[in-house]
Amino acid sequence: MTILSRVLTAAATTAVIATAGIAHADDKKWTTVTIATEGAFKPYNFTKPDGTLDGYEIELTKYLCAHMKVECKVVVQNFDGMIPGLNAGKFDAIISGMSATAKREEVIAFSDSYGSTGQAFATSKESDLAGLPEKGQVFSLASDEAGAAAEIDKIKPALQGKTIGVQTASTAAAFVDKYLKGVVEVREYKTTEEHDLDLKAGRVDLVMASMAYLTTASQKPGNEDMTTTGPRFQGGFLGRGSSVGLRKDDTELKAMFNEAIAAAKADGTIKTLSEKWFGFDVTPK
Repeated sequence: MTILSRVLTAAATTAVIATAGIAHADDKKWTTVTIATEGAFKPYNFTKPDGTLDGYEIELTKYLCAHMKVECKVVVQNFDGMIPGLNAGKFDAIISGMSATAKREEVIAFSDSYGSTGQAFATSKESDLAGLPEKGQVFSLASDEAGAAAEIDKIKPALQGKTIGVQTASTAAAFVDKYLKGVVEVREYKTTEEHDLDLKAGRVDLVMASMAYLTTASQKPGNEDMTTTGPRFQGGFLGRGSSVGLRKDDTELKAMFNEAIAAAKADGTIKTLSEKWFGFDVTPK
């Protein structure tokens, strides 16, 4: 055999091994799945005094795992470390109120959405910001970005010089950076509960977060002075709603989650659980 023949044979063998490895990865039979959640984003997910997890996503996770016939282990992870941790192999999936955005899809994959509530503002009832116009009105950054931007322009004068709290690495933080840079002073927090405490203490003038989260947070003991205000925004770069975050190579696991989420939508599980935890239906349309 000539040197060239040996090289070609070796290259072919390497290609076969590599292809077999890829096929094996794609054909992986999932029997156990480790899922990361924040454990501090009520009502999506939160940690109870006894250390156990509860919330909309925790109950939904149990349904999804039972439907997929896999054993699931849920671990707590800081929100801003979730995507790096997923890609590093620390866990297999993220279920933590994470919206599927184009920016995030550059580095990870997402399942179909299991809930969509949009981003909203909250402030104290005594604040002059409590009267922001269009309270509760939903504006789409996908179907009418110009209209949504015009609505943002309407509230900018009232927000000028104010301090807003957002969670680090959240879609709220991205929204403020895109539309309110130079208008407000931004303070970032590890958790939404931390910015709620600063709102209560008067260290920030308003906060921005998921509408579902704010609705529940305002009902917590000690937060009676919190109220939502102004318009709500959905779609576009904010994403298509909360979805399961996955590594791009785990296509089989993504298909499994999509099938389970479709079943949860079809049999009313998402509707029932969201009405229990949020007070309204967040089933993606």
